[in-house]
Amino acid sequence: MIIDLHNHSYYSDGVLSPSEVVCLAKKEGCDVFALTDHDTTDGLMEAQQQADESDLKLIHGVEISAMWSNMTVHIVGLGVDINNETLQMGLKQHQDFRQARAEKMARGLGGAGVFGAMEKTQAIAKKGMITRTHFAQMLVKEGVCKDMKSVFKRFLTGKKPGGVGGKWAEFDEVISWIHAAGGQAVLAHPLRYRMTNTKVKRLLSHLSAAGLDGVEVVTGSSSGDEITLVSQWAKEFELLSSIGSDYHGWPSQRVRIGHLQDMPKVNKTVWQDW
Repeated sequence: MIIDLHNHSYYSDGVLSPSEVVCLAKKEGCDVFALTDHDTTDGLMEAQQQADESDLKLIHGVEISAMWSNMTVHIVGLGVDINNETLQMGLKQHQDFRQARAEKMARGLGGAGVFGAMEKTQAIAKKGMITRTHFAQMLVKEGVCKDMKSVFKRFLTGKKPGGVGGKWAEFDEVISWIHAAGGQAVLAHPLRYRMTNTKVKRLLSHLSAAGLDGVEVVTGSSSGDEITLVSQWAKEFELLSSIGSDYHGWPSQRVRIGHLQDMPKVNKTVWQDW
């Protein structure tokens, strides 16, 4: 079976519509697929309709930003009830922060000589949510920076002109939202945060104590050694193993839906009871 449990549409910072992402997943041979947009479930109804037509098992998901030790981490909720009030109230809180952050970023960029940043970025974002990635795409499109990497380095982090600190809900609260909606909480791409392995293990320890269900063992950019390492951590902290490409569809992203390295032999997977 081909399983991919971490993907994005243009309801957050992906390129394709929910139905287009589902069609692509089917074309790439996926049997089980999750749409996990950032801090929103708005694309899931459209995705479900297409999944029904495509005979593809769709898992309702969401990727939620969370604070841990004053750092931002991402927790994926899988199998969530999108009508759950606790979850939606939490997501609304994050959506409101994203809007306020976008306005601050635009003002900061304006002070650095990038005028009309908000309007230009809104033209790139297909839906209401504006993310840092949209600002980065705008700066590349406007010729201010040559690529996404240089944008973040020059403009969108720390005390740079468009750098705005994130103040999301704490990790234990985010996990509780996912559980309230009947979902499983999974730490996304554990080796992508700027942390030492020792710190990642501390992160896993704290999150598992707060009820974290699983961790992404295989991602779209994982090496064999990384997969082995994270699978060992999953066993150590008694976490379920998950797999996801984190597909967005950006031209610079080499990730393909469903094209992932094999999951190693693990004790338990997030999909074992589906």
